[in-house]
Amino acid sequence: MRQVFQQELREVQDRLIAISELVTISIENAVRAFNESDVAIAEGVIENDTRIDVLTRALDELAINILARQQPVARDLRTVVSALRISASLERMGDMAEHIAQLARYRFPERAVPKGLRSTFAEMGRLDVEISRKLTEMLRNQDVDIAEEILTDDDRVDDLHVAVFEKVLGDSWKGEATATVDATLASRYHERFADHAVSIAKKVQYLATGDWAPEADDNAL
Repeated sequence: MRQVFQQELREVQDRLIAISELVTISIENAVRAFNESDVAIAEGVIENDTRIDVLTRALDELAINILARQQPVARDLRTVVSALRISASLERMGDMAEHIAQLARYRFPERAVPKGLRSTFAEMGRLDVEISRKLTEMLRNQDVDIAEEILTDDDRVDDLHVAVFEKVLGDSWKGEATATVDATLASRYHERFADHAVSIAKKVQYLATGDWAPEADDNAL
């Protein structure tokens, strides 16, 4: 029974990695669609989010089934419960990527990125993609050192997020109402994508070290 249980735990980890890989593909394509106004890529991201949702629900069902049948304790219990919370964050990351892609689709054939903020959003997108890749690597290898890299990258995304708001609220901003709304929403989606990755990184870090870092807005949407 113990061997079966360990196999199930490995399956949980493998499924988390698979979902994280799909999320990485989604954010890569969403960023490209948003910055290049590519509606075909945007549609692919939106379709891919359904697959992420299906895999997330299946993982949750597996984890709940393990809790009911195996009644794990101590570290094993924390592992399964954390998997449920991590899957929820991955699902939200997929949603953020979908929202970015939807902005590109709604504004096509125009570009959703306001002209004065294109370099800012290009950098935010690059950081989100890098964070997602690092997160997948962390889930695969349980390398807790990567968590600090993710936190550093997230700080840079936060700084860019603030810069976007300063830009659109500044006296020199000449963008129309639509451009202002697009910039505000897009910046928020990029920022929340990174925040959910940080939440996951902290959970993996805790499982590996036993040290818990408080997450003030872990329940934010």
